[in-house]
Amino acid sequence: MKKIVTIQDISCFGKCSLTVALPIISAMGVETAVIPTAVLSTHTGGFTGYTFRDLTEDIPKIAEHWKKIGLEFSGIYTGYLGSKEQISMVSDFFDSFGAEDNFIVVDPAMADHGKLYYGFDEAFVEAMKGLCAKADYVVPNITEACFLTETEYKTSYDKAYIDGLLTKLTALGAR
Repeated sequence: MKKIVTIQDISCFGKCSLTVALPIISAMGVETAVIPTAVLSTHTGGFTGYTFRDLTEDIPKIAEHWKKIGLEFSGIYTGYLGSKEQISMVSDFFDSFGAEDNFIVVDPAMADHGKLYYGFDEAFVEAMKGLCAKADYVVPNITEACFLTETEYKTSYDKAYIDGLLTKLTALGAR
């Protein structure tokens, strides 16, 4: 049986995060392990005053336990990571659990509608570029692609604009 791990937040309300990924991946018949990065009362897009429980300190402990018991994965899939420290930990996770016969998917969940999510800055973007370089697949939205490639964000675009973004994303190192 295929087995993947998804590393991202749990948003208690909203159409994103582990609350959406876990049932979809499981419905495809794939055994799914999770590493939650944070618990939020709502997702960060369009809401204010949400709660945020940081689970950073648990990430390396979970990885260490899994390494001890010999877990291996067919794939690794990331979503919302709440800090540069979490990006670094996930990069280490890729080093420990990545293999020739598995794949790594990075969703650099950090921005929408031309703006970074609250709490993120250019240093976060730079760290995310490094994580994307380790991925087999990178699946940003257009805003995230613009930040990752230092391209001007546009609300209307054509095929040439999208092709340029894709070329620049590939140059980051993702296969």
